[in-house]
Amino acid sequence: MVDDDIFARIHGLIEEEHRLRDGEATDLDRLRQVEEQLDQCWDLLRQRRAKREFDRPASEAEVRSVDTVEHYRG
Repeated sequence: MVDDDIFARIHGLIEEEHRLRDGEATDLDRLRQVEEQLDQCWDLLRQRRAKREFDRPASEAEVRSVDTVEHYRG
């Protein structure tokens, strides 16, 4: 996966998030899932950028669990 693929995924998730928030019958479980997936995507991009900054292959970055991403303290 390359950064452009991750950005495309983020764009799709943001569109879905907007549709869910604009709908009258909001699916709160799906909205939570979308938000978690967005956090995972942003985390993956940050990892990839950090790897490149320190001359490591960006491909070493991995999608981390929702629990890890949601409870990360920076």
